Formats: sequence, C-alpha cells, structure tokens
Amino acid sequence: MRIDLKDKNALVGGSSKGIGLAIAEQLAASGANVTLMARNEKELKKKCSILDQSQGQKHQYKVVDFSNFEEFSKQMEIFFKANSIDILVNNTQGPTAGSASEKNVADYQTAFDLLFKTVVHTTSLALPHMKKQQWGRIINVASVSVKEPLPYLVLSNSIRSAVVTWSKSLSMDLAPFNITINNTLTGYFDTERLAQLNDAKAKTLSIPVEEVRKALEATVPMKRIGQPEEYASLICFLASEQASYITGTNIPIDGGLLKSL
Repeated sequence: MRIDLKDKNALVGGSSKGIGLAIAEQLAASGANVTLMARNEKELKKKCSILDQSQGQKHQYKVVDFSNFEEFSKQMEIFFKANSIDILVNNTQGPTAGSASEKNVADYQTAFDLLFKTVVHTTSLALPHMKKQQWGRIINVASVSVKEPLPYLVLSNSIRSAVVTWSKSLSMDLAPFNITINNTLTGYFDTERLAQLNDAKAKTLSIPVEEVRKALEATVPMKRIGQPEEYASLICFLASEQASYITGTNIPIDGGLLKSL
C-alpha cells in the first residue's frame, strides 16, 4: 500500500521535536505540504529546512505558544486567514505531572486551556475549508491514560478524556462531509517528554533513571519503548484516503500496554 498525500496541506502541532516532528517528517515524505507548529522558532526553522521536498512540497512553520491560549487563538486566526488545511494533527506538550491530591482548580484550568481549548479552537478554524471541499482529516494525539489513568498524570488523564469524548461527538456531525476525526492513544515513546517524566520519578524514588526506564519497559508486553517513527506511520495512514471509513475511534499505539479492551 502506497500512501499518497501530494497536494494535501497538513498542520502539525508540537512538531519541533519528538512525536510531532516524526509525524511531520512522514507526512512530508508522503507528499504533503507541512506546516510545523511549536514555540521554538530556531528549532522550527531548522527542522522545516530538512523536510522532504522531492515532490515539490512547500513547507513552512508557525511559532505559537500552546500554554498561552489568548495569544494562541489570535495567532491561529491569523494563520487560517491565509492558509487552508486538509490534514490537522492536534498535538501539544503535556501538562505538568502530579497526582489528584497535588493539583488544584487553577492547575486543571491551565491544563484545560492547553489540551482542550487549543484543540477545539484550531479544529473550528480548519473545518470551513474541509467542509467546502468535502474532505478532511483531523487526528488528535491523546494518551492511553484516557482508558487506564496513570496516577502521576492526573491532568492529562482528565483533560485528554474530554478531548476524546468531544471528538467522538464531533465525528457524527462531520461524517456527512467526508471528514474523519480520530484519536491516537499514546503509550511509552522515546521522547524528551518521557525522559523528563522518568527523571522526575527517579529523583522522587532516589533511584537511577536507567532503573526507571527498565521498569517501564518491563510493563510493555513488547518489552521496549516505542520509536516516534512508528507512531508517525499510524498518523500517516489515518491522514490518507485509505482510512476514509475510519472515524470517531480511539486507536491505542502502545506495544500492547493497555490491558482493557
């Protein structure tokens, strides 16, 4: 199966590194014109310059701060006045770690702005073009914690659950327009975010960080941490014509980590 995204315009959040960058690279390699979106302009410019252009793709980047919703919303409105997007990958940095007993109402509001409001707002801006052309792909990068909550990631557990139920509701409205919306439930992947979480856990438990990683790998049936490139392959498929009958789903990509159905 060959995935052809030539002439499709993709917007990928959190794409200066990690999973977001891997997704952008795979979409570009499949022929899409990609807009990278993140906070670090230096990294965005660097990564944008190395995306595949062998099919005449034109790539660009947009500097945004997901953690400042007021400014983010303004920047997105400016962007969509000049750009039409066919493939939207909603992906942001994760909120701070911590348990339910450690977080207060302000923490939840901050996480809500970061994880939920940015997704809903960006999607609303992308939809008019998708509806007009009767085609679109929306993919939300979520977490396995919406099915099996992780005790040290209560903010992510809570707010990402809202994202997946919102997108399931929206999928029914968008299906007649040939627009799909799906959620990918992320397991453990070899990214800076995972390294930071492992480092924090190691300090809390006063053990070597290598020990934390080995313990994490042991919980995965495949006995390894996933690579961002593997994640990107799933996103690229969901963005393609081959996935035209898949919508309103939550698809785990976790090496078998989830025990639930």
